[in-house]
Amino acid sequence: MAIPVYRNTVLRHLSQEIIGRLELTRVKLPVDREIEFPGNEIKTLIFIEKGVGSRTTTFRNGTQVEVALAGYESVLGASAMMGTHHSLNRVYMQIGGYGYSTRKVIAAEEFERHGDFHRLVLRYTQAQFVQSAQTAGCNAQHSIQQRLARWLLLVHDRMEGEELPLSQEYIAHMLGVQRTSVTIQAGKLQKAGLIRYTRGKIEILDEDKLERKACECYRIVRDHLSNYADSDLGFGA
Repeated sequence: MAIPVYRNTVLRHLSQEIIGRLELTRVKLPVDREIEFPGNEIKTLIFIEKGVGSRTTTFRNGTQVEVALAGYESVLGASAMMGTHHSLNRVYMQIGGYGYSTRKVIAAEEFERHGDFHRLVLRYTQAQFVQSAQTAGCNAQHSIQQRLARWLLLVHDRMEGEELPLSQEYIAHMLGVQRTSVTIQAGKLQKAGLIRYTRGKIEILDEDKLERKACECYRIVRDHLSNYADSDLGFGA
């Protein structure tokens, strides 16, 4: 029987013995698939192989703002390993794909062994804290164009060059700004030849120049997520 080759950063750093103990199940992760919801019990951990998830803060009036992205570096539901029984955020898929799941009780047993799984989950959780903190600072200090460029690049990293099937309205919700603001700034980036935007799809044409339009937050978050498992592994591995 062939040994699976995992793209997920955590899974590809684990031994086959640990993988076996986790009793992984392959799961489809379509667009809008709800992974966590505030107040709901966390019952499973999900390792994304393909696709992009979004962690948001939801307000009483129903609006939400993104605080972190999750791609193939992620372990969704990892906070349950630190004693969180009910989710504090909404987590759902913004770009569909697939991944692997394990039951929380099984993951907790492996976590208590204090081996590689324990180490990687803690480091991923730390990387998420860094991303959330940087996003909060970015939203307060940087222009909409800088934030838009940062966000597009972070999604692009997880899609490995594919077109981004995202509407301007959706991006506006994630950035916590008006749709017209996204339309104006996306138009400027397209006019400069950095992106191509058609209805519901965005293609990045010049990644280097787009990064120069972004704030320093992109590189800080990207490098931390790239290096949390091993200094020479990550998005560019």
